[in-house]
Amino acid sequence: MTFLQEIGISTELAIILAIDLTIAVILLTAMRYLQGWTVKVNSGEELAQRDNFAFGISTAGAVLALGIVLTGAITGEAASSYTMEAIGMSAYGIFGLILIKLGRFLHDKLALHNLNKNEQIIKGNVAVAIVDAGAAIATATIIRAVLIWAEDLTLDTFIAIFSAFMVSQLMLVLLTRWRESRYASRNQDMPMQKALEQGHTALAIRHAGYLIAMGIAFNAASHFMIYLPTAYVGNVLSWLWFSIIMLVLLSLLLALVKRLVLARINMAEEVEQQHNIGVAAVEMAISIAIALLLAALMA
Repeated sequence: MTFLQEIGISTELAIILAIDLTIAVILLTAMRYLQGWTVKVNSGEELAQRDNFAFGISTAGAVLALGIVLTGAITGEAASSYTMEAIGMSAYGIFGLILIKLGRFLHDKLALHNLNKNEQIIKGNVAVAIVDAGAAIATATIIRAVLIWAEDLTLDTFIAIFSAFMVSQLMLVLLTRWRESRYASRNQDMPMQKALEQGHTALAIRHAGYLIAMGIAFNAASHFMIYLPTAYVGNVLSWLWFSIIMLVLLSLLLALVKRLVLARINMAEEVEQQHNIGVAAVEMAISIAIALLLAALMA
């Protein structure tokens, strides 16, 4: 009896796992170099010679995001052959990588349209890098949910995935606009993006928590959706409707829970005026925790 047989894994399954893992490692490696290529710098020099913490945080977010997406590609039944498994894993992985890059592009142009994200990260702006990493992780969490929701490997599958992805990007932009409005109302109309550009790390940590929480909450919608490959309009409207519900529900719960957990602490003053990273980190943890609880309750 072989070691694989002793632990209950067949040779066929072991080969499939090896194929998936190999492709995943190749894609994760590619993501690190794509980060440098995207902003036209040498990633090795930025990370090890210039010790650019902002670039490191941004790259870490991208690599983690791709890892999250790949878990969605791996999850599911094995394909009918090794070739089909490799094709399926590669197709979903590359498509996921493209969507992550597209999501970051859309976030830069639509959500953070008043600042040059790449320029700020190269300058070492940690606050902007934290928001960038948070947006990438949020997008990846959403893509993973959609990959698991969709079935088969057809053109309809990719259309359904892309449709849900676009809805999710709209929700992340709306969340950012709402948070910007809240920040401006408490800070003499000071733009939130200007504060991030000035290196407001505490604000970045809190906002990244909201983005990731929204990404996790978006997962809950997938449990109520029935995958219909050719229902293009219906899929978009369903994702949009459930996403709005989850955004409202998440916002209400966060407002309540944060007042209870951080009772007798002026969160706005501590984070926005005093740049209290500790309070911002607690807010981020609460946001993600509540989103996880919502997703688990609705699974």
